[in-house]
Amino acid sequence: MPTTLDPKRVIVELNELRALTADLRGAQRVAFTPTWSKAREWLEGKCREAGLECHRDAAGNFWATLAGTSPKALLIGGHIDSVPNGGWLDGCLNLVAGLEVIRRIRAETKGMPPLTLRLVDWADEEGARFGRSLFGSAACCGSLELESVRHLTDKDGIALPDALEAVGVDFDRILESQQELAHAAAYLELHIEQGPVLLERGLSLGAVVGTVGVERHAVTFLGQAAHSGSTPMHSRRDAFLAAGRMAQEIYAIAQRYGGVCTIGSCTTKPGIVTSVVEECRITLDQRHLDKPALAAMLAAAHDSAERIAREGHVGVSWDHLWKIDPIPFSAQLVHLCEEAIEETCAVTHRMPSGPLHDAASVARKGIPTVMLFVQSLKGISHNQLEDTSEGDLELSVIALDRLASRTIGWIASGGHRKVAV
Repeated sequence: MPTTLDPKRVIVELNELRALTADLRGAQRVAFTPTWSKAREWLEGKCREAGLECHRDAAGNFWATLAGTSPKALLIGGHIDSVPNGGWLDGCLNLVAGLEVIRRIRAETKGMPPLTLRLVDWADEEGARFGRSLFGSAACCGSLELESVRHLTDKDGIALPDALEAVGVDFDRILESQQELAHAAAYLELHIEQGPVLLERGLSLGAVVGTVGVERHAVTFLGQAAHSGSTPMHSRRDAFLAAGRMAQEIYAIAQRYGGVCTIGSCTTKPGIVTSVVEECRITLDQRHLDKPALAAMLAAAHDSAERIAREGHVGVSWDHLWKIDPIPFSAQLVHLCEEAIEETCAVTHRMPSGPLHDAASVARKGIPTVMLFVQSLKGISHNQLEDTSEGDLELSVIALDRLASRTIGWIASGGHRKVAV
C-alpha cells in the first residue's frame, strides 16, 4: 500500500520555521521569550491542522495527541527552543518529523490508530537562558528539584518563576506535569548528531545506545600575586601556569579512558597585566558512557591536580557543580532502531550521545526510550552553520516512521512495561 508519508513536507516546514524565528545570526528561539512563544504557536497551528488535540501541561510542555483504541501511548519528543544564534535543526527536527509520522498514521488508520500517539515539545531543553538544561522533561519525569532552580535568574536579572509566569506557568505547580506520563509506553527522539562521527564514517543515520554520564567541577589553583616585572620566573607561584598544565593533562586522561574532558572556562585574579596570577579558577567537564570509567577519569583528574599543585608550589581546591550518571536506552528499542535504519539506508552504527537530551530524562524515569541520530554536516551545532543534507533529512523521517511502526507493534505485543507515576 502506498504510504502518505511526505519527508519533503518536513523540510518545507523546517524552512518555514526558520524564516519565522531566525535572523542573520541564526535561530533565536530561546525558551520563554516572545520568539519561542511564536514558534510554539506555529507548531500548535500545524498540529491542530493535523486534527490533534493540543494542550500545555503544568511545566509548560506542549502536547499534541491522537487518541487510539488503547490508552497506551507512544511518545515522540523534541524541543522547539534553541540556544541564542543557534542552528535551524537542533531540537525542532524531531517535532516536525514526528508530526509527519503522526499525520501518516492518522491517514492510514482513518484517525483511529491501535494505540495513542503523542507529540511532545519539551520546555527549555537547552537551558540557555537560566542554565538548567532539560527543564520541562525533568519536571515531567519527576527529577527536577524545585528549590534548586527557584532562584535562578537570567542575564537581565529576571527570575525563573517570573519568566514562567509570563508564559502562563505557575512555578509551584510544575511537578503536576508528571500526570502526562500515566500511559506512556515508549519514547522516541530523532536528533541531528551535533558531532562528526557519522560524517567521518560516511553514514547517514545511527542508533543511539544511551547518553553519557557527566561530572562537572570547578578547580581553583591558589598561588601568590607578585609583580610581573620584578619577580624572577623560577620563584613564581603562578596559579595560571598550574591551570595550563592541567589543561594539557585532561587530554591525556580522556585518551587513557576513552572519554572526553573539557576545560570550558577560566578566570584569574587579580586579572591585571602587571601581576602574576594569584588565583585561577577553571571548569572541568568529563563525560563517559561507562560509569566506572567516568569515576576513574575524575579520580585521575584529582590526582593530576594535586601533583601539579605540589610541583608548582600552589594550592588547589575543588567545587562540585553537577553530575548525572550514564543513562542506557532500551536494548529492545535500540534493536528496532537499527532495523529501521537498515531498512532505510542499509547501514547503521551504534553510538552514544555525548550531549544530553530530553530522552535522558525520560529513560531515567523508566520509560523505554531510544534516539535516532542523523548526520551533521561539518559536525557543527549550536551555530548558524549547523546543517544536514536534504537527502539525509528525508532518510531520517523515513527511518523515524519505520521505527514508530515497529515500536507500535512492540507495545501491542506487550514488549513495554507500564510506568508508575
